[in-house]
Amino acid sequence: MNKQPEKPLILLYTDGGAEPNPGRGGYGVVLSHKGRKKEFSAGFQMTTNNRMELLAVISGLQKLKVLSHVKVYSDSRYVVDGIEKGWAKKWRSKGWIRSGKEKAINPDLWARLLDLVEKHEVEFHWVRGHAGHPENERCDELASRAMRSANLKPDPGFIG
Repeated sequence: MNKQPEKPLILLYTDGGAEPNPGRGGYGVVLSHKGRKKEFSAGFQMTTNNRMELLAVISGLQKLKVLSHVKVYSDSRYVVDGIEKGWAKKWRSKGWIRSGKEKAINPDLWARLLDLVEKHEVEFHWVRGHAGHPENERCDELASRAMRSANLKPDPGFIG
């Protein structure tokens, strides 16, 4: 009997924001594996807080080179509840409709996130923002720096 190799455990810390909302935005990510950390971020010309929170998780998961067990830590209830409570899957199954005829917001990013979550073994954990959690604070710094940078990208999915 072939034993599957154990998936590496990756800790993924994320944060995103926009100032004002909508406005200039950015996200920050800290990936950690066996104590080794990698950080990255990006800034955008016009976007929203929720888009940046989603894009932070997507970007972190996209960096993984092998199938992994990932623990995602985010201060966004929108992201954590959207996955953990099954809202995003439900919206997708209804053609990105939330309730009645109300369209789901950010379906482009939710679709990307769902695909990545289904590829890896992912757990989501909510952390209180601005409460002294070192990695969350670092992600906030990275996101803030990114949104203030000179080379902001367009967010092609932002609908103003």
